Amino acid sequence: MVTSLLVVVVCLALIFDFINGFHDAANSIATIVSTKVLTPFQAVLWAAAFNFLAFFLIKEHKVANTVAKTVHEHFITMDVILAGLIAAIAWNLLTWWFGIPSSSSHTLIGGFAGAGMTNAIFMGVNPLTAVDTSSILRIAAYIFLAPLIGLVIAYVITIIILHIFKNFRPAVAERWFKSVQLISSAALSFAHGGNDAQKVMGIIYVALFTSGVIKNGAQMPEWIPLACYSAIAAGTMSGGWKIVKTMGSKITKVTPLEGVSAETAGAITLFMTERLGIPVSTTHTITGSIIGVGLTKRVSAVRWGVTINLLWAWIITIPISALVAAAVFAVMHYL
Repeated sequence: MVTSLLVVVVCLALIFDFINGFHDAANSIATIVSTKVLTPFQAVLWAAAFNFLAFFLIKEHKVANTVAKTVHEHFITMDVILAGLIAAIAWNLLTWWFGIPSSSSHTLIGGFAGAGMTNAIFMGVNPLTAVDTSSILRIAAYIFLAPLIGLVIAYVITIIILHIFKNFRPAVAERWFKSVQLISSAALSFAHGGNDAQKVMGIIYVALFTSGVIKNGAQMPEWIPLACYSAIAAGTMSGGWKIVKTMGSKITKVTPLEGVSAETAGAITLFMTERLGIPVSTTHTITGSIIGVGLTKRVSAVRWGVTINLLWAWIITIPISALVAAAVFAVMHYL
């Protein structure tokens, strides 16, 4: 049955998806803007187009399936979903305001899991029984693994490129890499859309079977991917300039060559984890990739103070989101 609460939850989920887009726009456009390959306006249009292109080419929604199974069906209510979304939106807006490139993926999962565990407490059972702990542990592990994989791939790609182009005149090489960066940025934007939009697909799917509109295990209605890819693309077009500054210049100075390496490494990592159905952070991945290209120059080329601050933001995202969701759910429970 389609209820007003279901409509509110779906609308909030799409609002979160939109916020995810402008919060994470920096992931796709920071390097291409900082290297002046595209203007900020051109860059967000370019990124948004490839965000949406994923709708036509990605038909297996493994990441959405993982998110949908984060909380066991017995502990899912519409209040659980609503509390998780409110917490995720609040944390995303807070970190965007302060220019912190945190994970939209992890705040959504943390909020959903926190509300589900709180529901289990009110039901008088062990809160850990409410969630798929193996999935959450795997997601938590990729807080560190995704940026590390991106770092290693970016480092290797940069070294290979430097070796191949060592005899080219710098001006010629720079012009060539500015053109190639359009392709690498497009690949990263495509991977970003395919990875991040699926998380909201999973939440909306859960809301539909919780409300009895569809049966759990039924095929996902086609309007869900269309709505989610549209929302994230629209969010990307609105930009996220505070985070662009952090990603594009504060971690390390990025050249067109390094931009190609970082974006290619980020795209490869996201394609791999999407195939595995692991909801990783696009933000974490591209940050690790940018650090990787910085390390090819020297260790001191990376601003480690900024990087450590980002790492703390990554670590606290899931627990803080879970606590906020728990508080929201408790308030709704007692009202």
